[in-house]
Amino acid sequence: MSPPTGKVGQLTLAGQQQDEADELQFKPLEWGLIRRLFTYTEPVKRKLFWLVGLTLTRAVQLPLLAWAVGFIISGPVAGRDLPLLFWALGGYLLLAVSTDGLFHFRQRYALEIGETVVSALRAEIFAKMQRQPMSFFHRIKLGRIIGRVTSDVESLRVGIQDVFFVSMVQGGQMIVAALVMAWCDWVLFLVVVAMAPILWGVNRHFRVRLSRESRAATESFSRVTATLAESVNGIRVTQGFVRQETNAGLFRNLLNAHSRFNIALARTSAILVPLLELNSQFFIAILLMVGGWRTFHDLMTMADLIQFFFLANLFFSPIATLGTQYNNALIAMAGAERVFRLIDATPDWVDNPAAADLPDSGRGGAARGAAVEFRGVTFGYDPAQPVLHGVDFAVVPGQTVALVGHTGSGKSSIINLVAKFYLPTHGELLIDGREVRTITSRSLHRQMGMVQQQNFLFTGTVLDNIRMSRPEATDEDVREAARRLDCLDLLEALPRGLLTEVGERGAGLSVGQRQLICFTRALLADPRIVILDEATSSIDALTEARLQKALVELLRGRTSFIVAHRLSTIRHADCVLVLDQGRIIERGTHPELLARGGHYAELYAQFVQMEDAARPPSSS
Repeated sequence: MSPPTGKVGQLTLAGQQQDEADELQFKPLEWGLIRRLFTYTEPVKRKLFWLVGLTLTRAVQLPLLAWAVGFIISGPVAGRDLPLLFWALGGYLLLAVSTDGLFHFRQRYALEIGETVVSALRAEIFAKMQRQPMSFFHRIKLGRIIGRVTSDVESLRVGIQDVFFVSMVQGGQMIVAALVMAWCDWVLFLVVVAMAPILWGVNRHFRVRLSRESRAATESFSRVTATLAESVNGIRVTQGFVRQETNAGLFRNLLNAHSRFNIALARTSAILVPLLELNSQFFIAILLMVGGWRTFHDLMTMADLIQFFFLANLFFSPIATLGTQYNNALIAMAGAERVFRLIDATPDWVDNPAAADLPDSGRGGAARGAAVEFRGVTFGYDPAQPVLHGVDFAVVPGQTVALVGHTGSGKSSIINLVAKFYLPTHGELLIDGREVRTITSRSLHRQMGMVQQQNFLFTGTVLDNIRMSRPEATDEDVREAARRLDCLDLLEALPRGLLTEVGERGAGLSVGQRQLICFTRALLADPRIVILDEATSSIDALTEARLQKALVELLRGRTSFIVAHRLSTIRHADCVLVLDQGRIIERGTHPELLARGGHYAELYAQFVQMEDAARPPSSS
C-alpha cells in the first residue's frame, strides 16, 4: 500500500505551510555541528590548511595596503622625493599584486572545499535514503527530502566557503586595522571604537529582518515551483475534472504571496542601504571634526589624517559584511541540523546482524519456488491501526496464489510483507521455513520479481531498464527473456528497438509497452518468488492473450502471488485467498469457491459483468 498522494489545493498548501512553520529558520552557532561539518573536508585537508593560512595572510595584507597609501602620501609625496616615490609605488604595486594573487587561490580553494563538502553530504543523504525501509517514505514527504538535498545543503556550502573564510578575512582585517589605527592615533581610534557598536546594531537589526524575509521569499518560491510541477504532472486529472480555473486561482494566490514576500524584502533593503550610508556619512563627519581639530592643533599631520581615514574605512566596511555572514551562519546551522537529522534518522527496522542469505536454489536451471507461510500475522502501517488481522496461510513451492478482495481489503499489504518492504507487527512470516527477520533483505530481493500496475521506468533505454534486474545480463539474455514472453517483436517494433529512450518515467512509451518491459525485467531476474500486482490491468486484451502463454512460462516452478481483477489470471491459480477488511474470509481453488456461493462467487459475478461490458460487440 503506497502512501496517499497529494493534490493541488488548499489542503496541500496548508500542509506545506505547517511543515515549514515547524522548521527552524535560524539556529545559534553550535560547535558540535561546525566540527562535524568540517569532518567532510578530510579529502582536501591539505588545501584546508593552505586556505586558513592564505585567509589570515589576506586579513593582514588589506590594512597594510591602506597603511602603505598613507605612508606614500606622508613620505615621498609630502617630501617631493621623486626617486623614493617610485620605489614606494613599486613596493605598493608588489604588495597589491601579491594580495590579489593570494585572493585568487583563497577563492579557488574555498570553492573546491565547499564543493567537496556538498558532494559528500548529498551522496551520504542519497545512500541513507536508499537504505531506509518503505515506512520511512510513507511518513516523510518527498518535498522535504528534496529540500534537504538542495536548499539546506546549499546553505551549508555558503557556510563553508563564504561564511567561515570571509568572516576570517573581514574579522582579521578589522583587528589589524584597529591595531594600526591605535598605533597611529589612539584618540581618533577611541572615537571609531565608540561609533562601531551603533553601526553594528543598525546593521544587525535590519539583517535579521532581511534574512527572515529572504527565507520566506525562498520558501514561497519553492511552493510555486512544487505546485507548478505537480500541476504539469497531473494535467490529465486537471483537465478531466475541469479544474483549470480552480487550480489557476490557487496558483495565482501562491504567486501573490510570493510577490508580497519579495516586496517586503525590497522595502527592508531600501531602508537599510540608505540608513547605512547615512550613518557612514555621519561618522565621517565626526572623524573630520575631531581629526580636523587635532590637525589644527598640530597633534597630527594631514597625511596622518588621510592615512587614518583609509584605515577607518577598512575597519567599518566589514561590519555590514560580517552582519550578513552571521545571519548566513545561523541559516547554515539550521540547515546543518536538518541535514544531519535526516542522515542520522534511525530506520524503523534493519536486518538483524545475525540474518543470513536465503539460498538461491534453482538459478540457471529448473526454477524452484520458495515456501511462504503466514502465521497469525497482524500488520499496520501505523501499528496502532492494523490493516491485517491474524492472517494464516501456507504456500508450497511453485504454487500460484491469487489475492482477491475489494480496495483496502489488505491485498497489497500481504505483498509488501512477502517482499519484506515492511515487517509484521505481530506473528511470523516464514520463507523456506525461516522467519523473514532472519533473512537478509538483499538476498530475498535478488530472488524476487515484481510487476505492479504502475511500474516505474528510469530515464534511459528499454535495454537499460530491462537489464536493471540483472546488470550482468548480455543483450542476448535480454532478447531471450523477451522472446520467452512472446513480446520481442513488440519491443523491437519501437523506433530504435531495445535502444529506444523511454523518456522521464517512461513517458515516451504507452502504458502497455511499459508493462511489457517490466514483465521482461522480472523474467530476466530468474526469480523464485513472483509478485504481480494488477500487472495486466494496463494491457489490452489482445496483448494479454499473448502474455497468458508467457505468464505460464514466467510462473512455472516459481511461487507467485497475484493481485488481479481479470478472470483469466484468477481461474488458473492453485489457491485463491479472499480478503475483507484485513482478514481471510474464504480460501480454495476457483471451482471450489464458486461452488460455495459465498463472497468470492459474488465478486466473480461482478468480474464477469465488467468483462462482458468491456468486451467489444461482435459483428453479425
